Amino acid sequence: MYSEDLLKRLVSELRGKLETAVLLWMHDPAGRDAIVIRQALLPDLTNLDAATEVICSRTPSQIQLIKQNYQAKFGVFLEQDIERHTSGDHKKLLLAYVSTSRYEGLEVDREMAMKDAKALYKAGEKRLGTDEKTFIRIFSERSRAQLAAISAAYHDMYGGSLKKAVKSETSGKFERGLLTILQCSENPAKYFAKALHKAMKGLGTDDTTLIRIIVTRTEIDMQYIKAEYLRKYKKTLNDAVHSDTSGHYRTFLLSLLGPNN
Repeated sequence: MYSEDLLKRLVSELRGKLETAVLLWMHDPAGRDAIVIRQALLPDLTNLDAATEVICSRTPSQIQLIKQNYQAKFGVFLEQDIERHTSGDHKKLLLAYVSTSRYEGLEVDREMAMKDAKALYKAGEKRLGTDEKTFIRIFSERSRAQLAAISAAYHDMYGGSLKKAVKSETSGKFERGLLTILQCSENPAKYFAKALHKAMKGLGTDDTTLIRIIVTRTEIDMQYIKAEYLRKYKKTLNDAVHSDTSGHYRTFLLSLLGPNN
């Protein structure tokens, strides 16, 4: 109707955090994720935590769509950018996670879960040093339901939690990736509620995280995130966002969150 590109018009009309949030919202879910990962991997803006969060919290079918979008938008494969901009075990985990197909159903194999729990114990807490390969293999190949079953089996067999084992046996970006996969296998909404709380805790606000999570989860599981937030922090997510933001930026985020409940 107006012979101009809406996105370009928005860029010329909006500024700052509102512009960032609105422009990200203009894409479909997989497109948003592809943009967030690309920006997080670019050398001048490197935010590997954001790239790790998005990749390690998405389901296999979401990752497939992200990969297609990534290549169409940027003319390069997601794996190539991961290869280029990450390193060490963190790189190995991300590459395995985006290229392995995993079952998405709820059925679990208890016997297999006990076997994997034992393998993780042997690869971590039982030995001096850590066998990272085993962690990468199990965390990238098992379905969410299966990983949750492994975590339960680990606790039953060894008395400690798999989460604690990951924390004591690994570090840095690699640890963050493993923990994201593990926490999202058990309760993704709780994982995002905690990340949002952290972004608004204390002095100042991590707006990059606030925008990323609210914009990318609104159409996925926001009602569950809001419920987890209220349960854990005894305050609605809307109230938290309201007190940490202002102006049109605040109005936009609150309109994405929907009713204050």
